[in-house]
Amino acid sequence: MASSVPFDQLDGFIWMNGVFVPWKDAKIHVLTHGLHYASAVFEGERAYGGEIFKLDEHTERLHESARILGFKIPYSVAEIEDACRELLKKQGFLDAYVRPIAWRGSEMMGVSAQNNRINCAIAIWQWPSYFDPAQKLKGIRLDIAQYRRPDPRTAPSKSKAAGLYMICTLSKHAAEDKGYADALMLDWRGQVAEATGANIFFVKDGVLHTPTPDCFLDGITRRTIIGLAKRRGYEVVERAIKPEEMEGFEQCFLSGTAAEVTPVSEIGPYRFEVGEIAKTLMNDYSAEVQPKHAAAAE
Repeated sequence: MASSVPFDQLDGFIWMNGVFVPWKDAKIHVLTHGLHYASAVFEGERAYGGEIFKLDEHTERLHESARILGFKIPYSVAEIEDACRELLKKQGFLDAYVRPIAWRGSEMMGVSAQNNRINCAIAIWQWPSYFDPAQKLKGIRLDIAQYRRPDPRTAPSKSKAAGLYMICTLSKHAAEDKGYADALMLDWRGQVAEATGANIFFVKDGVLHTPTPDCFLDGITRRTIIGLAKRRGYEVVERAIKPEEMEGFEQCFLSGTAAEVTPVSEIGPYRFEVGEIAKTLMNDYSAEVQPKHAAAAE
């Protein structure tokens, strides 16, 4: 997400608690609970051709994430969706990244914060590709992370909560320091889980295998890819996957709103080809996200 301009200095507007404010004026206090205690939930969405892909599913998940963290967003799903669409037009973008976020404010500072205001904001900016496009076509290289996705008895793993991404940042930084694009994270049992910001799929003998999301996020893009694969007639198996099984897989790819569909050529000691199934699903996803009216016009 590198930018030549710091993100707090971009142009345009941010929707914040029901009001469109100039980008540089969208500020919070340093003693905001969400900053100190990670009491924040967010979504990552993409707009294609002026329409936000699966906006309903993302906004409903934002509300559900907040519920899991014990607070209620003071704006309905419809209100947030309307704000996202209006902000996209106000920013003047057709293709863009959309980031809604909700967090506890600064009324109480401490672990306990029942009386804090629940704030909500939406920012939209242009973000062409999560991984280097040239690297993506060859298949990106992943390290194997030191940190693991936690036992769901120890963290709210069904929520897209800010605090769950701390070990993702640490793992991605460590991987990049070693020349990798990202890292594969195992789960608390030592099974394959996901990358630091995307779900993972493997291919063997024409069958797709993907880890069961019982301790990490069941991504909206992940579910989309499963639907596209089944539409193609591919079998999809959701199951526990042990790291040593990667030796026998032929193809591998990541899926996520930011990553879209990204082939993987290497995970630690394991190698994969950028094969036809990965390429087909990459193309199918690209077609799926285009607005239906645009597809019809073509």
